[in-house]
Amino acid sequence: MLGAAVPTIIANGLELYYERRGSGPRLLFFNGSGATLATSGPLIWAFADRGDVIAHDQRGLGRTAIPAGPYSMAVYAADAAALLDHLGWETCRMIGVSFGGMVAQEFAVTWPERVERLALLCTSPGGAGGASYPLDELAELPAAERAATGLRILDTRFTPEWLAEHPSDRALVEMRAARSEAPRSAEQRRGEAEQLAARRRHDVSARLSAVRCPTFVACGRHDGIAPPANSEWIASRIAGAELRVYEGGHLFFIQDPQALPDVRAFVAT
Repeated sequence: MLGAAVPTIIANGLELYYERRGSGPRLLFFNGSGATLATSGPLIWAFADRGDVIAHDQRGLGRTAIPAGPYSMAVYAADAAALLDHLGWETCRMIGVSFGGMVAQEFAVTWPERVERLALLCTSPGGAGGASYPLDELAELPAAERAATGLRILDTRFTPEWLAEHPSDRALVEMRAARSEAPRSAEQRRGEAEQLAARRRHDVSARLSAVRCPTFVACGRHDGIAPPANSEWIASRIAGAELRVYEGGHLFFIQDPQALPDVRAFVAT
């Protein structure tokens, strides 16, 4: 299907906004913390030449409704299942980035029969398998400490000296800063906070063996948000999963030129 914006629909009792582009194998893309279709379009639609791609603003974000909390990973996964039901997709391939990888894991352990192939990028299983850095705690830090910590967890190499010598990484940091500083209403901030709270409670570590599809697990060697050990745990608990470690941090799929082609090839196989 070659499409443009699709109107908001009701899915799982939620006013949910999604878009669909491309043609080929059915592919659902799950976005990361605080990310929307408006902010992550270039990454999402990089797969539109490899499949019939759908992506949605997850509850509390973007053009999707911001219902009362608390939210849970199970609810986020159910939102996605309802979207697939609306489209008439019994099964599809999935990509989950960071928080989106958590939702994708929750979906895959709940409805393993609906997932054809699964790509999990810079994410964590929670629980015994390791949690991602608690991003909700950043807001409580003094501004200077918050900025320094944000740099360190994005890529453990990121110091002022490193960024001065690596302009491409400096551009990434500036891009992230611009997104985080964009004006948001109190209601939008509430939606983001609800997402981070659900993220903190994520734990599929004891259920990953339920995943039955081919799985590609990828991480950045210098990721301080979702450390490589967390991806190693995921790959060790899913039968036949492939683990790739790339040069970069939490945004390794931008930093390492081989990463995105590898993910594109996997989901299109």
